[in-house]
Amino acid sequence: MYLRVLRHVVRSSAFARLGPFSRRFYSSKTSKPLRILFCGSDDFSIASLRALHEEQKRDPQLIKSIDVLCRPGKPSGRSLKTIREVPIKAAALELGLTVHERDTFTGWELPRPQGEPINLIIAVSFGLFVPPRILRSVEYGGLNVHPSLLPNFRGPAPLQHTIMTGVNSTGVTLQTMDEVSFDHGMILAQTPPNGLQVPSLDTCTYEELLEFITPKAAEMLVEGIRDRAYVPPLKAVGWYESDQLVPAPKITPKHRHIDWEGWEASRIHRHHRALGRLWNRVYVDSHTETTKRLIYEDIEVAPMPDVLAEWLAESRPDATGKIIPQQSDSLVRFVVYQDTAGAPKPLPYIVDGDAVVFAAFPPSMGKGIRVKEITMEGQRKKAASKVMQNFQGREAWELIKGSGESFGVNPIPPLVKRA
Repeated sequence: MYLRVLRHVVRSSAFARLGPFSRRFYSSKTSKPLRILFCGSDDFSIASLRALHEEQKRDPQLIKSIDVLCRPGKPSGRSLKTIREVPIKAAALELGLTVHERDTFTGWELPRPQGEPINLIIAVSFGLFVPPRILRSVEYGGLNVHPSLLPNFRGPAPLQHTIMTGVNSTGVTLQTMDEVSFDHGMILAQTPPNGLQVPSLDTCTYEELLEFITPKAAEMLVEGIRDRAYVPPLKAVGWYESDQLVPAPKITPKHRHIDWEGWEASRIHRHHRALGRLWNRVYVDSHTETTKRLIYEDIEVAPMPDVLAEWLAESRPDATGKIIPQQSDSLVRFVVYQDTAGAPKPLPYIVDGDAVVFAAFPPSMGKGIRVKEITMEGQRKKAASKVMQNFQGREAWELIKGSGESFGVNPIPPLVKRA
């Protein structure tokens, strides 16, 4: 996940007016002064914490105290001697707030600021499930801000999956904290239909979407606090319904593993914008079947070069045993990669200056994937053309005429190991 200090600075004036994404209820409910336990971790949650702190200064009768709970720092670096703290810890200390660090709720009792009990828990991008014992021990239960239109994109990575799936709209949801599952609480506030269009849909990165949605999430949280949305009787206002809900599970290496024969060029680009560097394993030795990971540092969609399109479209009748020569050592080449099932497959490409352009599925769409820099496992980042020199020639594999299919068009011949 990309994390950075957001350029947006949350100010109290940002909450004096309403944005176009939500409507205010001006509730007549009343509540006791809030003693909040705020559970968070990253920049997304820091913005909400700062907004609550500003609201506390504006109306100390509404928010009496804020304690912060975060997870302990973890060893990092090659020697694991450096402790990497979660970003919210420094932000909370800067605001003069009390910080508690826990990796589990087992055996832990809630703090009592000024000798009084916590009466509301707020979790924003926290990462730990708050158990029923804790939720039931506070008068107003728990609130959570989630950057999607729940129930769509339930899970810990909604913004990444929003970009990866290519949907054109997004939103924010304020919900209660469920006692059984993440993101299954009652929806107390939500961005109205068509309220937030993904900015620059074809180029938006995770960082850009995070920066766009973060202040809106913080604003919705403060509005919900001002409106006493947490005071019974609670009112469900969720509107999003679909029979094709998209989950947003934790990002794993599988999400970064390019499926060259299953992903269109636009999908590869979306995954890159959402997750950053993508990868494949490529064969470097046919005798031992040694593979190394290629990490694609930057990715863009490019027109399929004519010479590559012609090579892919070439008729290849069955004539097993005849080598198909590459057009030229300076034109169409191929690297042998390991597909998602672990099988060796050819991936045609051409050199384009310091970059390379790979064939993208399906060739009929006329798109390729242009990569400027690649890191090969065990080496430093280099120009893509230099890295691909490790695989030039036919020392390891040959393309043999036959019936093997690849890229869904006139078959690219199957691979055989060269003796």
